[in-house]
Amino acid sequence: MGLLQKACETYDTFAQKAGVAEQGRAPLTPISHIVQNVQIEIIIDEDGNYVGANEVAKDDVKTIIPVTEASAVRTGNCAPHPLCEQIGYISKHSGEKYEKYVEQLSDWADSEYAHQKVRAVLNYVKGGSVLSDLERAGLIGPEGGKPDNKADKLMVRWRVLNDDPDIPEECWRDATLFDSYIRYAESISDEDGDTGLCMITGDEARLALKHPKGIVSANYGAKLISDNDSSGYTYRGRFTDSRQAATVSYIASQKAHSALAWLAANDSVRDFVGNRVFICWNPKGFKTPKLMGSPMDTAEEALRPSDYKKQLYEALRGYRENLPDNEDVIIAAFDAATTGRLSMTYYSELRASDFLEKIQRWYETCCWEFGRYGVQSPPLKKIAECAFGTQREGRIEADDRVLKEQTQKLLACMIEGSPVPMDIVRALTQKASAPLAYDNNGRIRMLSTACAMIRKYRNDLAKKEEWTMKLDPANTDRSYLFGRLMAVMEKAERDTYNQDEGREPNAIKMQSVYCERPMYAARIIHDKLEPYFERLGAKQRIFYKNLIGEIFGLFKEEDKDKMNKRLEDTYLLGYYLQRSEFYTKKEADTENEHMEVTE
Repeated sequence: MGLLQKACETYDTFAQKAGVAEQGRAPLTPISHIVQNVQIEIIIDEDGNYVGANEVAKDDVKTIIPVTEASAVRTGNCAPHPLCEQIGYISKHSGEKYEKYVEQLSDWADSEYAHQKVRAVLNYVKGGSVLSDLERAGLIGPEGGKPDNKADKLMVRWRVLNDDPDIPEECWRDATLFDSYIRYAESISDEDGDTGLCMITGDEARLALKHPKGIVSANYGAKLISDNDSSGYTYRGRFTDSRQAATVSYIASQKAHSALAWLAANDSVRDFVGNRVFICWNPKGFKTPKLMGSPMDTAEEALRPSDYKKQLYEALRGYRENLPDNEDVIIAAFDAATTGRLSMTYYSELRASDFLEKIQRWYETCCWEFGRYGVQSPPLKKIAECAFGTQREGRIEADDRVLKEQTQKLLACMIEGSPVPMDIVRALTQKASAPLAYDNNGRIRMLSTACAMIRKYRNDLAKKEEWTMKLDPANTDRSYLFGRLMAVMEKAERDTYNQDEGREPNAIKMQSVYCERPMYAARIIHDKLEPYFERLGAKQRIFYKNLIGEIFGLFKEEDKDKMNKRLEDTYLLGYYLQRSEFYTKKEADTENEHMEVTE
């Protein structure tokens, strides 16, 4: 019940926002209300006389409407909403649907909690001119007094004109109308509702008979709490009644589901991976970092390692100053196993201080240089895409089913401080070892992502920073040295190319063989380098040959019998850093030459 308790706490914190429309954001719905897509708006006066009708703009279809417990979760059953409804309910041709709608609306209009807008809508609907009015407005076609099945499903909302500038004409924005229905719904539920212990609040209260759906818009029909399968396999012989498993009050259920739906639709706290939604929030409303992106603002210039750490510290300090240490941070993920069932696939509660510490640790240890973009931490989703995806039309894409599971595994590592899964590191190493499968941008992204994860995995394993983002000329790790050697042979060949030459060096062509049988492949690549050495200037030729000799001189004696053994993932670190050293040195030499000329 931890999730629902925190959701109720969130609702209570933002209760004043319930029913308030915000530009570009889904509203927090009041109790006994939901957000529904509406296609038609009918305008009437306070006496229920027709004034006009129009089609609702696509960017304004989200509408707050009152619902009953039954109508909020209806599928094929006849359970009308109390006010805003489909044409198939508000026109007389509908028979039973129309009769039930009018009966329910009349009961509200005749109660002590009645509202003038409700009476106006009731008078208009009883007049029976809905179809003819909409036909004249050009919103439905002439069907002999009965709309086709498609028109029958069109949802209608109401605008009731009035002379009071302080009262909104729109039914979906009128707080007095919201309050009227909430009090009316409570009065009728108290008459026939069962009471019991609410396991969310701990109070005796009227229990919910049905629970809302629609927490996640992508899985709208899926419900988080469901007990409608008493004749099937739901209870498995453990219970004779669903209430033996859990009891939740109507008010607590409404608050929790409304808050979760509001959070799941809020861009500032949620991320989607496929149809799985990840939410990170504080119940008191304090801002928290997003899970799938860096907590830092995009830098205008490429960051060096020292600048990256400084900017990360400054970014998280901003959160620490505004998020008290003892506040809770909630992380939850939801996905629909079927069209009717919503699963909570991940849940965690942390103190804010612990959460920010975990975030900082992850971004400090899982980062690498991404070419001209400087030091970055690859987003969790991008790591999973690189590990399990393929490049199509310039983009690396992975199957959604794999992507959301692997992203969640990485999220758990970040939040819980657990080791990075070896299967992800291994998959990244294999992908980065096949560069011919990617274009130039894809290679950089793949290689840098792999290096970031390899470095994190190795350093976490050693419980200290043994692998850095700077070339270590004294490192005698066999795989690291072979990676350096590959970078040297690649660069020596590339130095003979023309500026517009696009063919790949032999080191790149043989990389997949190189990582499996390094010494065998190195000999072949080195032999093929001879004609290229002849094209180099004497100074360059001597430099590369000396560097190759220097690298071979670093191999340990005990590694001499393992020269053809498969390379470990650290070869990619040696390859990247040696390659980066060449280009960094070249840029520095160019700058020095420019300074000398200027002087």
